[in-house]
Amino acid sequence: MVLKNGTLFTFLAMAAASAGGISGCPGPDSGPPTPVKCADVEVVFARGSGELPGLGITGGPFVSSLKADLAGKSVNSYAVNYAADVAQTSAGSGATDMTNHVTSVAAECPNTKFVLGGYSQGASVTDIAIGIPTLLGSGKTIPTNLAPRVWAVVVFGNPLALLGQHIPTASKLYGSKAQEFCALGDPVCGNGVNGVAHLTYGSNGMTTQGAAFAASKVTGS
Repeated sequence: MVLKNGTLFTFLAMAAASAGGISGCPGPDSGPPTPVKCADVEVVFARGSGELPGLGITGGPFVSSLKADLAGKSVNSYAVNYAADVAQTSAGSGATDMTNHVTSVAAECPNTKFVLGGYSQGASVTDIAIGIPTLLGSGKTIPTNLAPRVWAVVVFGNPLALLGQHIPTASKLYGSKAQEFCALGDPVCGNGVNGVAHLTYGSNGMTTQGAAFAASKVTGS
């Protein structure tokens, strides 16, 4: 998985170390102080490499937009608990945490609908959790009997694209309810040369578009 100007690892290391890079932007809180135990919708989102624990610079705006789009419904959010290391070695453990969380909530809350998402390495977390092999590790996958409980999958800056794959066509179980976003010039998902593009999903309108897509799937509209 080599970029035009170096490896994926090199790019993300530079981004995380830069003054305005990923690690310099702490994400918003993962949800309200006292979330509803069994919400109408549970959003499970994995942050990108080098970001501080939480929903991150992309997951935060995505969840906020989704809550606005689903006004009248209770929406909980869960930030996947994983290292998000710049060395790209933690996506597998992230997928295991995502899977464990979905499985646990599904057992306790039979009427809750799930929305899965991730950004950058977090998109790889999502890929693995829904059963798509990647070069960034392996982990537990969501049991197939729970696939109908997942109503939408939305990812941003997915490295899977560098292998010529995309969730909508790579997954029989989730493809019809998945959407991917790749900013123009993003080297992580589009083999571009504009590293800044990889950091813009929370402000370029794509999280708003992704939330609208997820909301339409949840409501069947």
